[in-house]
Amino acid sequence: MLRRMTKPLTPGLSRRGLLGAAGLTAGLAWGPPPLLAAAPPDAALQAGWADFRARFLLPEGRVVDTGNRGVSHSEGQGWALLCAERCADRANFDLILGWTRAALRRPNDQLHAWRHVPGATQGISDRNNATDGDLFIAAALLLAARRWGEPAYDALGTAIARDVLRLLLRRAGGRTVLLPGAGVFEEQDSVFLNPSYYAFPAIRLLARAVPDPAWLRLVADGVGLLRGAAFGRWGLTPDWLELGRADGVASLPSRWPPRFSYDAIRVPLYLAWAGLAEEAPVARALRFWGERSHPYLPAWADLETDRISPYAGSDGVAAIRAWVEARVSGGAFRKEASRLTRRDDYYAAMLKILALIANLENS
Repeated sequence: MLRRMTKPLTPGLSRRGLLGAAGLTAGLAWGPPPLLAAAPPDAALQAGWADFRARFLLPEGRVVDTGNRGVSHSEGQGWALLCAERCADRANFDLILGWTRAALRRPNDQLHAWRHVPGATQGISDRNNATDGDLFIAAALLLAARRWGEPAYDALGTAIARDVLRLLLRRAGGRTVLLPGAGVFEEQDSVFLNPSYYAFPAIRLLARAVPDPAWLRLVADGVGLLRGAAFGRWGLTPDWLELGRADGVASLPSRWPPRFSYDAIRVPLYLAWAGLAEEAPVARALRFWGERSHPYLPAWADLETDRISPYAGSDGVAAIRAWVEARVSGGAFRKEASRLTRRDDYYAAMLKILALIANLENS
């Protein structure tokens, strides 16, 4: 398939798709509030979180990316905060939050620097934020405020949500889009987007905390964007996308590999998690993962050449596939697929835990 699409993506959604997207921002809570906070935490999730803590969480509250030279990311901190809240683990929630705010908070807003490099001068090698990290940090804080009745969590989560609205939403190609970071990823004629940063379950919670019509436009346009951004033989969502400001034409940007890989595998997860399992990007990913000609579950696909990775994807990818398949088919998710093993690195382990959380939220 050509690197550049031949026509602009159509803004908006069909009536069914728009109604589904609107449900995400209609004031609905993430999960059933009165039940989830009081119910015993899920045993499989508790076990996974305990294993994750033992292997990837340092005593000071820093989550270590063992597959990337031991750095830490705002996304990992946000996911870990969510895990701690879902497991009613307030001690580790406060530990993770304390390190995150002390080490990653940006000086002029409530967002967080995306990467911490141990041993580097000042620790932070790049003050740019990563939007998905901020979405999950804010969502975890808002959930924690409800679980533990802590106004300070709510105030901070709300402040982050307001800065997401203020700094990270743009109009481009006739739609409202979510920048991957504040003050970057923009050129005169186009913007660069990361489809996996459309974390719809987290966006839904931020929209309830800070009501604004912009959230509905973001969700509706985001789902439409993902529907149309289909590349290669399997019509897959790319890790990175370039969108023309004026014409709305989407293309694969040259500055990143043209792949469906470690980022984009989260697109079907977040859609299915948010109740949009019937959307086209979910079906396309499942067709790719399930193709009989593959000798193994691929880690990635090149969207220009249709080559697949010369090695298998991690067990974390397999867990995402298993949960999405179960969600689409209506079958039961075998939680054994998300049991952590010693060969899991940080990212594979977290993908497994996110599948468990998504399953809990949709059971």
